[in-house]
Amino acid sequence: MGSLGYIVPIGVVLLLVFFSTVFIVKQQTAVIIETFGKFTSIRNAGIQFKIPFMQRIAARVGLKIQQLDVIIETKTLDDVFVKLKVSVQYVVIKSKVYDAFYKLEYPHDQITSFVFDVVRAEVPKMKLDDVFVKKDDIAIAVKRELQEYMSEYGYDIIKTLVTDIDPDAQVKQAMNRINASEREKIAAQFEGDAARILIVEKAKAEAESKRLQGQGIADQRREIARGLEESVEVLNKVGINSQEASALIVVTQHYDTLQSIGEETNTNLILLPNSPQAGSDMLNNMVASFTASNMIGEQMKKSNPKKES
Repeated sequence: MGSLGYIVPIGVVLLLVFFSTVFIVKQQTAVIIETFGKFTSIRNAGIQFKIPFMQRIAARVGLKIQQLDVIIETKTLDDVFVKLKVSVQYVVIKSKVYDAFYKLEYPHDQITSFVFDVVRAEVPKMKLDDVFVKKDDIAIAVKRELQEYMSEYGYDIIKTLVTDIDPDAQVKQAMNRINASEREKIAAQFEGDAARILIVEKAKAEAESKRLQGQGIADQRREIARGLEESVEVLNKVGINSQEASALIVVTQHYDTLQSIGEETNTNLILLPNSPQAGSDMLNNMVASFTASNMIGEQMKKSNPKKES
């Protein structure tokens, strides 16, 4: 029992010494070792050893890419207040772990200060619309300034991104109204152009229809005249003179018209002279009209003999 009482405390001490000597460093991590408070070495991933009670782990520095989001409120060239969200992706340079740990107390604060400084120097030179268009230029300017400064302290700036641009609420409403008005204007222009095209095409169609109607009427009258001429020639061959032939044609057409009206059940009521003397009256009126026209023509020829020659 007496010897066992000594073994247990010794075993506990040995375990404490072992665990204070051996330690594990994870992948993508660097461990800074100090001896009596003074920097000694940097240990990388794997199993490592240190002198117990004399050396200690001062810090574990991550070597993975980290991201810091910074929100800045500033004013544009056209006096619009806008909030920008800038995301900075950075990493500790493996060969400069010492500088990253010992030279900067609060790296996040340093990066934030530089982002504020660059953004508030660049954005006031731009109008609000240009801020949206040139956000990549802002990000490049931020990265350039940060890279130049932070590399001295063991940090590499991988990328900077302007991930959000948020103007004042009233400004956004005004921009939406302007955009809506512009789109309504374009829509009205398209509608006007469409209406104008319809009117023009309708007018062209009507003109073409009138032209074809006129051509049809002219063709119809030409064929009627040709038919009348042929009818008169046929009647002359059987011994009927031109006047009698004309009377016969007029009377025939008159009764053909009455017959066609009677055959149509939906025809509106039309009053026409239908006495036996009607054909003769129409013929006499036509002959008188033709005779008067011929007399006028003869008088015009006599009054203008030069034109006749």
